[in-house]
Amino acid sequence: MRGIWEKIEQDGALTEEFRACIERVYKDRGRKALTAVDERRVKRYLDFYVVVGHSNEYIVEEDFCTCSDFLFRGRECWHILAVRIAERTGLYESYDLWYQDVWKL
Repeated sequence: MRGIWEKIEQDGALTEEFRACIERVYKDRGRKALTAVDERRVKRYLDFYVVVGHSNEYIVEEDFCTCSDFLFRGRECWHILAVRIAERTGLYESYDLWYQDVWKL
């Protein structure tokens, strides 16, 4: 799987090959991550990435996420996968703001 992450970073594109690999390896989590990227629900702020879920927004920083799936199971959730995909393809919305300041509003 490591090779495909490097390949997408090189290509900077979300190819059908990459989509198929993500779905094969990560199954439902992979499908949810791809959908979030396709729907532009990954946001990049100055301090964090945020993934907009169906009921909440989740902060993702490297291999940590604020969702209950990650907090309960301590493993890679679909929000983290969505950020990995978005980072490598540039398919995210970028904000020149600190999320912690936006959240306070």
